[in-house]
Amino acid sequence: MTPWFLYLIRTRSGTLYTGITTDVQRRFSEHQSGGPRAARSLRGKGPLELAYAAKVGDRTRAAQLEYALKRWPRTRKERLVAGKIHLDDIEP
Repeated sequence: MTPWFLYLIRTRSGTLYTGITTDVQRRFSEHQSGGPRAARSLRGKGPLELAYAAKVGDRTRAAQLEYALKRWPRTRKERLVAGKIHLDDIEP
């Protein structure tokens, strides 16, 4: 079973984009390139920084966590990036 990851990318303006993937480096490179596989919301907003990545289990769990994190306020996401809270403590 291929592990899934949850990641956060910081844009030039400081916005945090949340996504899931099985290969963080490949997906980050796709976002940085700005090509057809990059998220539209990140195009032209570079330079991009991979702010956070964590293995979260299977695709279902990854999607649940992504859904939950996209509803978090920025301050809570920043606490996750800083290591002040952990995904293990979160119920999706």
